[in-house]
Amino acid sequence: MARLLLENVTKIYGRDVFAAKDISFEVDPEEFTVLVGPSGCGKTTTLRLIAGLEELTSGEIYIDGRRVNDVSPKDRDVAMVFQNYALYPHMNVYDNMAFGLQMRKYTKSEIRESVIDAAKTLDITELLDRKPRQLSGGQRQRVALGRSIVRNPKLFLFDEPLSNLDAKMRVQMRAELARLHKKIHATIIYVTHDQVEAMTLGQKIVVLKDGEIQQIADPITLYKKPANRFVAGFIGSPPMNFIRGTIKKDPTHISCFCTDLVLTLKKEFERYVGRSVVIGIRPTDFSLVEGTQIPIIVDVIEPMGNELYIYGRCGSTMLVARVPEEAEPRVGQMHVLRVNPEKLYIFDEETEKAI
Repeated sequence: MARLLLENVTKIYGRDVFAAKDISFEVDPEEFTVLVGPSGCGKTTTLRLIAGLEELTSGEIYIDGRRVNDVSPKDRDVAMVFQNYALYPHMNVYDNMAFGLQMRKYTKSEIRESVIDAAKTLDITELLDRKPRQLSGGQRQRVALGRSIVRNPKLFLFDEPLSNLDAKMRVQMRAELARLHKKIHATIIYVTHDQVEAMTLGQKIVVLKDGEIQQIADPITLYKKPANRFVAGFIGSPPMNFIRGTIKKDPTHISCFCTDLVLTLKKEFERYVGRSVVIGIRPTDFSLVEGTQIPIIVDVIEPMGNELYIYGRCGSTMLVARVPEEAEPRVGQMHVLRVNPEKLYIFDEETEKAI
């Protein structure tokens, strides 16, 4: 499997529309790397630049040390799996999987061996005689994967391959993709807007916004040490709560004075006294037993089995929090949350960078 390197990759449409701006990252052999971000952030454009389906404005792309800027897509030895599967409707599954090998002049016996092996890996052997219209969405996705696997490419490129599946099938296919990655030792670059998908699949995650990289890290680091407010708000479900305030000092505490409440901070933030900040609190980091008290009026209760998510208001500040079922919150009533200063995230209001 191949190593991929992007150096200052930029794609500009027209005069000044940056679809990708100075994108630089490296993917190690056999690594599962996910490009994640909201619609229009440049993740699919970056994938298409790697595949050679878009022309670079500037920058360099290397596959196994070979500069491929001017190499045609068919000669880059990459396989791309699209969102809409892109199967030939008039061909059966076997012929869809075999087509790429036929174009490369493989012998019939080589093609049959590769297709059968891939079908066994994906558990679709019994589907080889069917046409795409006779398959479910999950089965079509497996066929699209199989068509890529038979080629044994250096890189697998996935462009939101699960977005057309229902919720249950997406969960199942995520597990199958993770299993497949381990089985075939593939180097995968995977594009998604779904942060849950990114966190469950990616060994390395590249977070993009407006064509620029916001942070590159493993899932745990992204969640626990976000580089800025955007990453903090994008990674995690439900999203992080944000509260604006100013850091002040009294004789005994360092606190953040917000519109509707005062939050106690760790002493190490004394050097930021007078600074306008944004406090971040994950819904999962509220407590019922320790920390600063935050009274909220409950507006909505969302049952999630043995725990609840409550949505409410502290003055004009909207908050969402996870609480245990035994807390027994009631809509329209006040409920007291607590948050430990150790669990607070603090971002500069102007730069939005973590401090």
